[in-house]
This record gives sequence, C-alpha cells and structure tokens, in this order.
Amino acid sequence: MAKKMDKLLLSRDDAVLCVIDMQEKLLPVIHNKDKIINNTLRLIRFAKIIGLPILLTEQEKLGATVPEIMAEIPNPDPMKKFEFSAVRCSGFIERVKQLHRKSLILTGIETHICIAQTALQLLPHYTVHVISDAVSSRSPDDWNIGLQRMRRSGVVISSTEMVIFELLEKAGTDEFKAVLPLVK
Repeated sequence: MAKKMDKLLLSRDDAVLCVIDMQEKLLPVIHNKDKIINNTLRLIRFAKIIGLPILLTEQEKLGATVPEIMAEIPNPDPMKKFEFSAVRCSGFIERVKQLHRKSLILTGIETHICIAQTALQLLPHYTVHVISDAVSSRSPDDWNIGLQRMRRSGVVISSTEMVIFELLEKAGTDEFKAVLPLVK
C-alpha cells in the first residue's frame, strides 16, 4: 500500500516545473491572467526554495516571457517553439531526460492547446501534473474542456497549494518557514 501511495504523490527528487508560453503578446487576452501569473510566480519561487528544476518554453512570434516571470527563473533559457506541444520542441525532451526525472508539473497557457498537447504527449512516459489555477485559456470554456480532457486521459489535475504542500511534505522545517509567505 505504501508503494502505491508514494507513486500517487509528487517527489521533489523526481519532479520538474515546466512553464509553458507565459508570453507578453498572448497574456493580455487570457482569462484570469493575473491569477495565472501570480500562481506561476508562487510555483517558481517555491521551486527555487526546494531546488526543483525549471524549464521554460516560448511560442515563436508571441514575444518574450513576461518580465516578472523571467526575472524569477534562475538562468532562464527559454526553448523556442513553433509547435504547440513542448514535446515536439527541439531540445525539450532532451532537457527532461538530462534531469533524470519522471514527473512534470505544467503551468502556462493555453490550457486547451499547448498545455493539453504537451501533457497528452508526455503521458505514456511521464507522470504529468497540470496546475489548474496556474493554467488558462482565452475562454473559460476552453480552459474547462482542456482540463476535463486531460483528466480523462490520466493527467493529474492539481492546484498550486496542493503541489506546494505535497512536495514540502512536512511543517516545522526551515523550508516550511521559507515557504509560508507563498501560501499566506
């Protein structure tokens, strides 16, 4: 039973945070854009506290990643893509393989396009967690349909706080104290 439970939970030694296409030209038309930016920033700050690797993609022709997100990522090296799925982006899978991790945590835009295609293509080989309050689309309907389709396909749908506390595992540590401002 313990082994089955461990498989259902994220482990900091096996996870990667992937920030997908949080770009200047598309964000103005995204539903709940401020919430998505804030939750993505919380996840990036958390990843830095616990030492979680961060991967970043940018869709060609949509401008740079928004400055506040770019400023938070240590040594950002965005992978440029024309493809909707990050899996088809040159270098993405190679970077994931170099990290020797099997769980990917996805944030970004748009839920029903780039997030969904990336998640669905990763599924056969990786455990995929999509953070419902850190992804969005132009339309709330597309966001909802994207999440439903991914959930039915086996993607784990989670929230920012669920992921933070799941990876943190316990209270009373220096890490816990450093994370408290992110969850208050």
